[in-house]
Amino acid sequence: MKPIEMIAVFNCEGKSRPYRFKMPGTECVIKVDRVDYSQEEKLAGNKMLVFRCRSIIDGTERIYELKYELGTCKWYLFKM
Repeated sequence: MKPIEMIAVFNCEGKSRPYRFKMPGTECVIKVDRVDYSQEEKLAGNKMLVFRCRSIIDGTERIYELKYELGTCKWYLFKM
């Protein structure tokens, strides 16, 4: 679980959707092509939104999870 720099889009109701992010430790920017689903979960007592996403990375479609911590407003790359 690595912290990432994220650009997200928020709708009128305040729901967020990840748009693109920078890979940790590199200058590589990944555009989120599709969000399969999102759900809320608690991790160590902290509320988080989990997004299962898909992107084309180096010509291959990759599935990964992004997490948004509601209390601190931080984004994390979880599974890739």
